[in-house]
Amino acid sequence: MNQFMEWITQPWPWYVAGPLIGLTVPALLILGNKTFGISSSLRHVCAICVPSGIPFFTYNWKKEIWNLLFVLGILIGGFVATNFLANPDSIIVSEATQADLKALGVTDFGNLLPADIFSWENLFTAKGLLFFVVGGFLVGFGTRYAGGCTSGHAIMGISSLQWQSVLATTFFMIGGFLMTHVLLEPLMKLVGF
Repeated sequence: MNQFMEWITQPWPWYVAGPLIGLTVPALLILGNKTFGISSSLRHVCAICVPSGIPFFTYNWKKEIWNLLFVLGILIGGFVATNFLANPDSIIVSEATQADLKALGVTDFGNLLPADIFSWENLFTAKGLLFFVVGGFLVGFGTRYAGGCTSGHAIMGISSLQWQSVLATTFFMIGGFLMTHVLLEPLMKLVGF
């Protein structure tokens, strides 16, 4: 049992985790002609909770209950992994990345998310406004505008040969590179890093 716990708490190599994620696509298609995506679950929740009459939320959401259960499983899995299966080793961040982030004022590399940015103390500050509110709005807007999220397009859409998903994933990547190499430093200085 100890060997199993030691094995499961270590990061899995790409050649194990990647194929497991990739096999989700054919499994969903073969088992029920379902498509994978996380952002669509928000629409299903809104269809359940929002009063009827709004055309975007007027559809048979009960047919998509499996998607809500899938997202619930992700939440439960994340909770279990964080609280019971966490890797006790420090997060490994390359020295070059640490140097670049330190130049921007980020010095905490002990957790998956740096507390210099992502903490309750920063929630009602300029940092919090930029990273939580504006960033969250842009992610939500981009997801809706692109017709899906990165998991839906990059994992499901590309593997099922959808041209829109190739295009969306290309622009997700361009946006990530642009943010990292062009916009991040001026934004960090703007909010006082």
